[in-house]
Amino acid sequence: MENQTYSEHVLLLEGLLVTNQSSYPAFILLLLVYIFIMVSNIGLIVLICTERSLHHPMYILFCNLPLNDALGATAIVPHLLIDMFVASSERSISYVYCVFEAFCAHVYGTTAHTILMIMAFDRYVAICNPLRYTTIMSTRMVVKLTVFAWGVAFLLVGILLGLTIRLSRCRRVITNPYCDNASLFKLSCEDVSINNIYGLTFTVLLLGSSIGTVTLTYLKIAMVCVMSKNRVLNSRALQTCTTHLAVYVIIIASGVTAIFLHRFPQWSDHRKLSAIMFHVVPPGLNPIIYGLQTKEIRQKIYSIIHKNKVSQR
Repeated sequence: MENQTYSEHVLLLEGLLVTNQSSYPAFILLLLVYIFIMVSNIGLIVLICTERSLHHPMYILFCNLPLNDALGATAIVPHLLIDMFVASSERSISYVYCVFEAFCAHVYGTTAHTILMIMAFDRYVAICNPLRYTTIMSTRMVVKLTVFAWGVAFLLVGILLGLTIRLSRCRRVITNPYCDNASLFKLSCEDVSINNIYGLTFTVLLLGSSIGTVTLTYLKIAMVCVMSKNRVLNSRALQTCTTHLAVYVIIIASGVTAIFLHRFPQWSDHRKLSAIMFHVVPPGLNPIIYGLQTKEIRQKIYSIIHKNKVSQR
């Protein structure tokens, strides 16, 4: 009876597959990357919150991105680090926590797109309607856009996992470095056609609306810049748009790679590695891109470093 209860509510997780020789270097590398992700992203949030000169809609909306990156990395990386020194046959995880981890992982990926969509809208208003920017991007609008970015992700992912939770389970092994929706519904021997249809529809709608919104927005921005003879406006537009597009390309490339490799079972090891990279590469590169490319943030960071050097003398 105890064994039956254990097998029903506790799953075996594959985790990160590393050899005994490479476990310590992999642990140290992943730990250092995680520390950098947390320090850089949380540092950006604190900087924007404490500096009044950065209390503009663009930076307030941007705060959602490092917050999402920090939460996305925290949902996956610490568990990978803990399981790295546990034998693969003993890497157990409760079903409830596995569902929670899958929820966080999918919310991270979905919110990354919705946040970049509202940031693209902000850039469109700032460049195409500069005189009406303060009127359109009011505090109320910023709150609405923020609620939209997170609310849509919570709703869609909630339905996604709700369809999976309803299924009975006949297996208990998660063949993935961390829990996700696909790994969870594969534990069932029931018909999962609805899960596949909703998951595919969810992915297509998310990527389609994301790519479509960003493409349409930047086409309009490009048209405004071409028609305008103002070099200062074009230079500023190019700077802010390049930063946003660089972050967007990283998110798209990381996500699409994992989705593409998922269709080829023979490349399962590459797919598992790309799935981890999706939670590590964008959160690590995004603060570097925004910190170095955004003039106002870069100046604030330099001023803080300069003050610390002066105080130490």
